[in-house]
Amino acid sequence: MPMSQLTPTRPGQKSSQRSRTWTPAHVFSVVLLLLVCLTMLFPLFWMITTALKSNSAIYQIPPRLWPEEFHWENFINGFKAINFGKLFLNSSILAVLNVVGSVFSSMVIAYGLSRIRFPGRKVWFYIFIGSMMLPAIVTTVPLFKLFLSIGWYQTWWPLIVPAFLGNPFFIFLAYQYYFSIPLSIDEAARMDGANHWIIFTRIMVPLTRPVWIAMCVYAFQGSWNDYLNPLIYLPFSPEKWPLSVGMASFAGGFAGVAATRWNEFMATNLLYMLPSLVVFFVAQNHFMAGMGALSSRSSK
Repeated sequence: MPMSQLTPTRPGQKSSQRSRTWTPAHVFSVVLLLLVCLTMLFPLFWMITTALKSNSAIYQIPPRLWPEEFHWENFINGFKAINFGKLFLNSSILAVLNVVGSVFSSMVIAYGLSRIRFPGRKVWFYIFIGSMMLPAIVTTVPLFKLFLSIGWYQTWWPLIVPAFLGNPFFIFLAYQYYFSIPLSIDEAARMDGANHWIIFTRIMVPLTRPVWIAMCVYAFQGSWNDYLNPLIYLPFSPEKWPLSVGMASFAGGFAGVAATRWNEFMATNLLYMLPSLVVFFVAQNHFMAGMGALSSRSSK
């Protein structure tokens, strides 16, 4: 008798051979997931192949999925067409400042609302949460008039300063996470002579690492892909544009070309997407851990 048949199994435990059995429902679900993945990945595949084609090959009928010749010079030509290096530096500076400002200010505000007892703290929390219900377009005109009146039009200040005033969504995330940490930790630290700043920097920041890393990913993605605000406040300052506006000008034919060269545009767009993908994949484990921990704490 084979040894595999002599191996005892616990009650309710499935054998390894049975667990590897593919049922029709299992096969159907796998095929469905593959079709969905292919549907989502095909635009990216088409974008990559277009970036490697000649401009005339893009308009061939029937279209070719794979280029006959690889035109790597599209990346260099697209890089030069919109002054990619300068715009990349602008986007990087704005993204870093927005990440630092929004995450730090939101963490501090959430700490005060959740760990410091003062009159009206719940009212302030509800005000922050209520502001999330307002569409961003509602505040666009008042903010534009405000920044115009103080001389911040055609500058980076409207794109940087609001980040240091707190993000309602980030405040909500940090508040939920802070609220699940026992207050006895704060009391023990205060008995040892620690003030709120020491408690925040040396105790709360390490304990809330998953959530603020998730906030950094959100903030970077939001700043890197922001198109409306730079277009509103920097319409006549191309040297201050971020990549989001520069890419839109390239596609619209305003980058010194009469018509859009789609092969160069797709090549440059791949370079534009690269930092967001790198940031997400580098912080993916921390991001998923932060979201998972936050959902488990919110359900308690």
